[in-house]
Amino acid sequence: MTLTLTVSDEVRVLAPGFAHVAIEAHGLVNGPSSQASSDLLDDAARRLAARLGGRAPHEDRHMAAWREVYTAFGSKPSRTRNSAEALARRALADGGLPRINLLVDLYNAVSVAHLIPVGGEDLDRIRGGMRLVRAAGDEDFVTVAGGEEAVEHPDAGEVVWCDEAGVTCRRWNWRQGPRTRLTEETVSGLFLVESLAPMPVAEVEAAAAELAELLEKFSPGARIAVRPAA
Repeated sequence: MTLTLTVSDEVRVLAPGFAHVAIEAHGLVNGPSSQASSDLLDDAARRLAARLGGRAPHEDRHMAAWREVYTAFGSKPSRTRNSAEALARRALADGGLPRINLLVDLYNAVSVAHLIPVGGEDLDRIRGGMRLVRAAGDEDFVTVAGGEEAVEHPDAGEVVWCDEAGVTCRRWNWRQGPRTRLTEETVSGLFLVESLAPMPVAEVEAAAAELAELLEKFSPGARIAVRPAA
Protein backbone atom coordinates (compact mmCIF):
# COMPACT_ATOMS: atom_id res chain seq x y z
CA MET A 1 0.00 0.00 0.00
CA THR A 2 1.31 3.43 -0.94
CA LEU A 3 2.10 5.62 2.03
CA THR A 4 0.05 8.81 2.33
CA LEU A 5 2.11 12.02 2.47
CA THR A 6 0.46 15.32 3.39
CA VAL A 7 1.86 18.85 3.51
CA SER A 8 -0.28 21.13 5.68
CA ASP A 9 -1.64 24.45 4.44
CA GLU A 10 0.30 26.22 7.22
CA VAL A 11 3.57 24.89 5.82
CA ARG A 12 2.58 25.85 2.28
CA VAL A 13 1.93 29.41 3.45
CA LEU A 14 5.26 29.54 5.28
CA ALA A 15 7.20 28.16 2.28
CA PRO A 16 5.20 28.55 -0.95
CA GLY A 17 8.25 27.51 -2.98
CA PHE A 18 8.50 24.10 -1.29
CA ALA A 19 8.60 20.99 -3.47
CA HIS A 20 9.37 17.38 -2.70
CA VAL A 21 9.73 14.09 -4.54
CA ALA A 22 9.06 10.83 -2.70
CA ILE A 23 10.61 7.49 -3.60
CA GLU A 24 9.00 4.37 -2.17
CA ALA A 25 11.15 1.25 -2.35
CA HIS A 26 10.48 -2.37 -1.38
CA GLY A 27 12.83 -5.34 -1.48
CA LEU A 28 15.88 -3.31 -0.52
CA VAL A 29 19.12 -4.91 0.57
CA ASN A 30 21.01 -2.89 3.16
CA GLY A 31 24.27 -3.61 4.93
CA PRO A 32 27.48 -1.99 6.14
CA SER A 33 29.10 0.76 4.11
CA SER A 34 31.17 -0.66 1.25
CA GLN A 35 34.00 0.56 -0.92
CA ALA A 36 31.43 1.33 -3.62
CA SER A 37 29.25 3.47 -1.32
CA SER A 38 32.37 5.15 0.09
CA ASP A 39 33.50 6.04 -3.43
CA LEU A 40 30.08 7.59 -4.10
CA LEU A 41 30.46 9.82 -1.05
CA ASP A 42 33.94 10.92 -2.13
CA ASP A 43 32.66 11.69 -5.62
CA ALA A 44 29.74 13.64 -4.17
CA ALA A 45 32.17 15.80 -2.17
CA ARG A 46 34.09 16.57 -5.37
CA ARG A 47 30.85 17.46 -7.18
CA LEU A 48 29.86 19.73 -4.29
CA ALA A 49 33.21 21.56 -4.34
CA ALA A 50 32.84 22.16 -8.07
CA ARG A 51 29.27 23.37 -7.59
CA LEU A 52 30.22 25.86 -4.89
CA GLY A 53 33.33 27.14 -6.63
CA GLY A 54 35.01 28.19 -3.40
CA ARG A 55 31.90 29.51 -1.66
CA ALA A 56 30.69 28.25 1.71
CA PRO A 57 27.54 26.08 1.59
CA HIS A 58 25.38 28.73 3.26
CA GLU A 59 26.23 31.16 0.47
CA ASP A 60 24.42 28.99 -2.06
CA ARG A 61 21.02 30.49 -2.97
CA HIS A 62 19.16 27.28 -2.16
CA MET A 63 20.78 27.00 1.26
CA ALA A 64 20.08 30.69 1.89
CA ALA A 65 16.37 30.00 1.21
CA TRP A 66 16.37 27.19 3.78
CA ARG A 67 18.01 29.52 6.31
CA GLU A 68 15.26 32.08 5.73
CA VAL A 69 12.54 29.50 6.32
CA TYR A 70 14.23 28.15 9.44
CA THR A 71 14.35 31.71 10.80
CA ALA A 72 10.67 32.18 9.91
CA PHE A 73 9.55 29.27 12.10
CA GLY A 74 11.78 30.31 15.00
CA SER A 75 14.97 28.24 14.61
CA LYS A 76 18.46 29.66 14.43
CA PRO A 77 19.85 28.37 11.10
CA SER A 78 23.48 28.86 12.11
CA ARG A 79 22.94 26.49 15.05
CA THR A 80 20.33 24.07 13.68
CA ARG A 81 21.26 23.72 10.02
CA ASN A 82 19.13 21.94 7.47
CA SER A 83 20.43 18.46 6.69
CA ALA A 84 21.97 19.37 3.32
CA GLU A 85 23.99 22.29 4.69
CA ALA A 86 25.17 20.23 7.66
CA LEU A 87 26.31 17.39 5.39
CA ALA A 88 27.95 19.80 2.95
CA ARG A 89 30.02 21.33 5.72
CA ARG A 90 31.22 17.88 6.74
CA ALA A 91 31.96 16.93 3.13
CA LEU A 92 34.26 19.94 2.76
CA ALA A 93 35.99 19.44 6.12
CA ASP A 94 39.12 17.37 6.64
CA GLY A 95 37.23 14.46 8.18
CA GLY A 96 34.86 14.14 5.23
CA LEU A 97 31.47 12.49 5.22
CA PRO A 98 30.50 9.77 7.70
CA ARG A 99 29.94 6.24 6.48
CA ILE A 100 26.70 4.93 8.04
CA ASN A 101 25.31 2.02 6.01
CA LEU A 102 24.66 1.40 2.33
CA LEU A 103 21.24 3.03 2.07
CA VAL A 104 22.16 6.07 4.14
CA ASP A 105 25.39 6.47 2.17
CA LEU A 106 23.40 6.50 -1.09
CA TYR A 107 21.00 9.23 -0.08
CA ASN A 108 23.72 11.26 1.63
CA ALA A 109 25.75 11.16 -1.60
CA VAL A 110 22.81 12.50 -3.59
CA SER A 111 22.13 15.17 -0.96
CA VAL A 112 25.72 16.43 -1.05
CA ALA A 113 26.16 16.27 -4.83
CA HIS A 114 22.96 18.26 -5.46
CA LEU A 115 23.08 20.34 -2.25
CA ILE A 116 19.53 19.36 -1.42
CA PRO A 117 18.00 17.83 1.72
CA VAL A 118 17.32 14.10 1.35
CA GLY A 119 15.96 11.84 4.07
CA GLY A 120 15.22 8.16 4.44
CA GLU A 121 12.63 6.40 6.61
CA ASP A 122 12.01 2.72 7.29
CA LEU A 123 8.52 2.14 5.90
CA ASP A 124 7.90 -0.78 8.24
CA ARG A 125 8.39 1.51 11.24
CA ILE A 126 6.08 4.30 10.11
CA ARG A 127 2.65 4.31 11.73
CA GLY A 128 -0.11 5.48 9.41
CA GLY A 129 0.57 8.29 6.94
CA MET A 130 3.21 11.00 7.23
CA ARG A 131 2.44 14.69 7.58
CA LEU A 132 4.55 17.84 7.34
CA VAL A 133 3.02 20.29 9.81
CA ARG A 134 3.73 23.17 12.14
CA ALA A 135 3.91 21.64 15.61
CA ALA A 136 1.58 22.50 18.46
CA GLY A 137 4.50 21.89 20.83
CA ASP A 138 3.12 18.95 22.80
CA GLU A 139 3.97 16.21 20.29
CA ASP A 140 6.41 13.49 21.35
CA PHE A 141 9.79 13.15 19.67
CA VAL A 142 11.55 10.04 20.93
CA THR A 143 15.32 10.35 20.69
CA VAL A 144 18.43 9.13 22.52
CA ALA A 145 20.37 11.26 25.00
CA GLY A 146 23.36 9.97 26.93
CA GLY A 147 22.71 6.47 25.67
CA GLU A 148 19.17 6.44 27.09
CA GLU A 149 15.82 6.89 25.38
CA ALA A 150 14.44 10.38 25.94
CA VAL A 151 11.28 12.21 24.90
CA GLU A 152 11.53 15.76 23.61
CA HIS A 153 8.85 18.11 22.35
CA PRO A 154 9.19 20.43 19.35
CA ASP A 155 8.78 24.15 19.74
CA ALA A 156 5.34 25.54 18.98
CA GLY A 157 5.27 26.53 15.30
CA GLU A 158 8.29 24.40 14.42
CA VAL A 159 7.96 22.50 11.13
CA VAL A 160 8.08 18.74 11.71
CA TRP A 161 7.46 15.49 9.89
CA CYS A 162 5.24 13.18 11.94
CA ASP A 163 3.17 10.02 11.78
CA GLU A 164 0.46 8.66 14.06
CA ALA A 165 3.04 7.69 16.71
CA GLY A 166 4.70 11.10 16.97
CA VAL A 167 7.35 13.30 15.40
CA THR A 168 9.78 11.50 13.09
CA CYS A 169 11.99 14.47 12.19
CA ARG A 170 12.39 17.82 13.94
CA ARG A 171 12.92 21.24 12.36
CA TRP A 172 11.80 19.98 8.94
CA ASN A 173 14.91 17.91 8.15
CA TRP A 174 17.34 18.77 10.95
CA ARG A 175 17.21 15.72 13.23
CA GLN A 176 15.59 12.36 12.54
CA GLY A 177 14.39 10.19 15.40
CA PRO A 178 15.85 6.70 15.80
CA ARG A 179 12.46 4.95 15.53
CA THR A 180 12.18 5.25 11.74
CA ARG A 181 15.81 5.50 10.68
CA LEU A 182 17.24 3.11 8.08
CA THR A 183 19.14 0.23 9.66
CA GLU A 184 20.96 -2.74 8.18
CA GLU A 185 17.72 -4.72 8.65
CA THR A 186 15.63 -2.29 6.56
CA VAL A 187 13.93 -3.83 3.51
CA SER A 188 11.39 -1.10 2.66
CA GLY A 189 12.16 2.60 2.61
CA LEU A 190 10.70 6.00 1.92
CA PHE A 191 13.13 8.62 0.60
CA LEU A 192 12.21 12.31 0.51
CA VAL A 193 14.03 14.85 -1.66
CA GLU A 194 13.06 18.36 -0.56
CA SER A 195 13.67 21.79 -2.05
CA LEU A 196 12.72 25.43 -1.85
CA ALA A 197 12.65 28.10 -4.55
CA PRO A 198 14.89 29.14 -6.27
CA MET A 199 15.90 25.53 -6.99
CA PRO A 200 14.08 24.46 -10.18
CA VAL A 201 11.70 21.52 -9.83
CA ALA A 202 13.59 19.84 -12.68
CA GLU A 203 16.69 19.70 -10.50
CA VAL A 204 14.74 18.18 -7.61
CA GLU A 205 13.45 15.53 -9.97
CA ALA A 206 16.95 14.91 -11.34
CA ALA A 207 18.28 14.32 -7.82
CA ALA A 208 15.42 11.92 -7.10
CA ALA A 209 16.02 10.06 -10.36
CA GLU A 210 19.71 9.68 -9.48
CA LEU A 211 18.80 8.24 -6.09
CA ALA A 212 16.28 5.84 -7.64
CA GLU A 213 18.97 4.59 -10.04
CA LEU A 214 21.39 4.03 -7.17
CA LEU A 215 18.77 2.11 -5.19
CA GLU A 216 18.16 -0.13 -8.20
CA LYS A 217 21.89 -0.65 -8.66
CA PHE A 218 22.59 -1.57 -5.04
CA SER A 219 19.35 -3.57 -4.55
CA PRO A 220 18.76 -5.43 -7.84
CA GLY A 221 15.13 -6.46 -8.18
CA ALA A 222 13.82 -3.90 -5.69
CA ARG A 223 10.40 -2.42 -6.48
CA ILE A 224 10.89 1.32 -6.71
CA ALA A 225 8.25 3.98 -7.39
CA VAL A 226 9.06 7.66 -7.82
CA ARG A 227 6.17 10.05 -7.21
CA PRO A 228 5.91 13.29 -9.19
CA ALA A 229 7.10 16.47 -7.50
CA ALA A 230 4.47 17.94 -5.19
